[in-house]
Amino acid sequence: MKIGCHLSASGGYLAMGQTAVSIGANVFQFFTRNPRGGAAKPLDKGDVAAFLDFAEANGIGPILAHAPYTLNAAGAEPRVREFAEEVMADDLERLEHTPGAMYNFHPGSHVGQGAEEGINLISGMLSRILLRWRDVHGGKLPSTTVLLETMSGKGSEVGRNFAEIRAIIDATESKLGNQTLLGVCLDTCHVWDGGYDIVNDLDGVLAEFDSVVGLGRLKAIHLNDSMNVLGAHKDRHEKIGKGKIGLDALMRVVNHPKLKDLPFYLETPCDLQGYRDEIALIKKMSDSN
Repeated sequence: MKIGCHLSASGGYLAMGQTAVSIGANVFQFFTRNPRGGAAKPLDKGDVAAFLDFAEANGIGPILAHAPYTLNAAGAEPRVREFAEEVMADDLERLEHTPGAMYNFHPGSHVGQGAEEGINLISGMLSRILLRWRDVHGGKLPSTTVLLETMSGKGSEVGRNFAEIRAIIDATESKLGNQTLLGVCLDTCHVWDGGYDIVNDLDGVLAEFDSVVGLGRLKAIHLNDSMNVLGAHKDRHEKIGKGKIGLDALMRVVNHPKLKDLPFYLETPCDLQGYRDEIALIKKMSDSN
């Protein structure tokens, strides 16, 4: 199976790959830059090349790049939206150096403008970035797949349900000739907090996702337990088996025939030893091992 966790990018790509292997992981997630800021370190192409060799030798991938939390494409202020567009465009350029990577982002918060306007703003940003990319790169699109993350619905978050995710996808892709361009990262904590009962009706939730979004769009899973009850519309991750979702339900996600071949990324409140233990536990209980 493909299982890993979120790692610090401070030491570079090769260091992340080596850390992943040391804790039993074969995938990992990282922030493209400071999650609360905007600056990104200069890209070390030597480090990238060394990582690509290491990843091939150790069967690592796909890696999942996570946009910073400060990226809000649905912000009310133009400067906030402009910042989001600049960051994402720059991130995608940098990720071209690691072919096969995926890029995950929180769709944004409409901050009182309404979900419909939030969807318009998010899809507008995505379509502009991709159209510019196509113009600059001779008709080609990024090799990196952009993923919308399912959200818990706290505050004014957009993407709080499958219908809003689908609306962003449709509004974006309609501007690019209706090509299938965008994917989805399903966060188990977020969908549970958002009211989708993956504990008692996982098949029903997946059937709804397939009907609204399409399971072919699902490219990655954030595997997290939750501190909150079903439908709390909060976002507080818990260690695997220690929260309201529970180990049995999370293993049903891992072992589900429609999900088991996807990459799973832990974002639980753990240190490296904690991640090592969680990865070992999940592997032990996985039908894939």
